[in-house]
Amino acid sequence: MIAYDTNLLVYAHRRESPFHERARTAVTDTAQGAEPWALLWPCLHEFIGVVTNPRIYKTPTPIGDALKAARAWAASPSAVLLSEESLGYLDVLARLCLAGKIQGARVHDARIAALVIHHGVTTLRTADRDFSRFPELRVENPLVS
Repeated sequence: MIAYDTNLLVYAHRRESPFHERARTAVTDTAQGAEPWALLWPCLHEFIGVVTNPRIYKTPTPIGDALKAARAWAASPSAVLLSEESLGYLDVLARLCLAGKIQGARVHDARIAALVIHHGVTTLRTADRDFSRFPELRVENPLVS
């Protein structure tokens, strides 16, 4: 099972992104496919916060449109929504943070990595190179050939 990081969801949603078409195609193909795929609650929250932020976009996405996009992905029959609400998640987060000497803002990336690892997701699709600090995590960037 694969999961999508926030940046690819943002690129898939925001048409002005230079990566829009490739990200939209990747996310749409996955969402319309039969194979299970993962959406992480923290990534959906972050997606909504990013695309509606007027400090990031001159014309931010209206909140209703951002929620509609998140709902559409979550409604995919093959989507599995993952959260921290299961035993053992905190142990994985602690292991990653301690091993990588993670602190501060990088804890968010450790949170995403821990969710993916804890739930047995095989691959995190992302354009963020910061995840390379978690050797247990298989990362794939669908924007590059």
